[in-house]
Amino acid sequence: MPRLGFHLLACALLLIGAARADAGQVEDSAGRVVAVPQRVERVFAAGPPAAIVLYTLAPEKLLGWTRALSPAEDAYLPERWRGLPGHGRLTGRGNSANLEAVLTLRPDLVVDLGSVGPTFVTLADRVQEQTGIPTLLLGGRLDELPDAYRLLGTVLGREARANLLATYIEDMLDAVQRRIASVPPAERPRFYYARGPRGLDTALTGSINVEAMDFVGARNVAGEAIGKGGLAAVSLEQIIAWNPSVIITAEPGFARQVRDNPNWRTISAVRQDNILLAPQFPFPWIDFPPSVNRVIGVRWLAAKLYPALFPEPLEPIVRGFYSLFYDRPLSDAEMSALIAP
Repeated sequence: MPRLGFHLLACALLLIGAARADAGQVEDSAGRVVAVPQRVERVFAAGPPAAIVLYTLAPEKLLGWTRALSPAEDAYLPERWRGLPGHGRLTGRGNSANLEAVLTLRPDLVVDLGSVGPTFVTLADRVQEQTGIPTLLLGGRLDELPDAYRLLGTVLGREARANLLATYIEDMLDAVQRRIASVPPAERPRFYYARGPRGLDTALTGSINVEAMDFVGARNVAGEAIGKGGLAAVSLEQIIAWNPSVIITAEPGFARQVRDNPNWRTISAVRQDNILLAPQFPFPWIDFPPSVNRVIGVRWLAAKLYPALFPEPLEPIVRGFYSLFYDRPLSDAEMSALIAP
């Protein structure tokens, strides 16, 4: 869009924003006070975590995914919500949308979900100032998700559903933590989180990418050796020295080849076939992106890592989660393909 056209469109949207009645001011997770419209019908998700939360709460208001879903991913959503377009992302790695693209979609609201650190506060402020579109920044960590749902429920007029989903999350996470509390920290499993096709990228303790593993008390061998932080590139020699008892991954390609690699076979987790590939659809259960999809991932990890503490069949729990959050009952074949690929 030419520069003049962009400014004209921005001015027009600012006038529209001034004309519409505000429902009031809300305080987002970063402490920003945002004036939101009385009616919000069109919502732009700034990143994948926000898109998933918005879909589970009010799919009819979601303008699209940050990238179009693959046919395999779409298949695990109700037919009426398949084929939503991809509009790019404003936040995170590979951000591909610009403010002009946001304006052309005429959203009533922009929502980002994840870190509420200074970088993301600045971004949210910039989007709001340059477009005139109210922009909410919501905390995306597991214990922040219930509040994020309840706030969005108020803004979107979906209070009852938001409270239902928030209460489910609270109950699920509380039940998992209460059972795991009986296991002494020294007896909890030592894991390595393999990212990337070669498995040589990982995430350190405290990163949102391994929050599901941190939540169930598993010991991150990379975190123990390197410290807390975000993502890290490591060597196979380091992983061999750490000798984790479990390898967790969301990478099907890596999971397929690691057992045949003679160097990886020196690691205890590979020798004992303790390689956990997170279910993938419609969104991986532990990461990629770190959103509400991790809630069922926490329960799956708990059952895999502490089978004596979680003896219940996993299938009914998974079916309940998919029906409630994704509005998608699972067939027996879909269930098998999902949890035993």
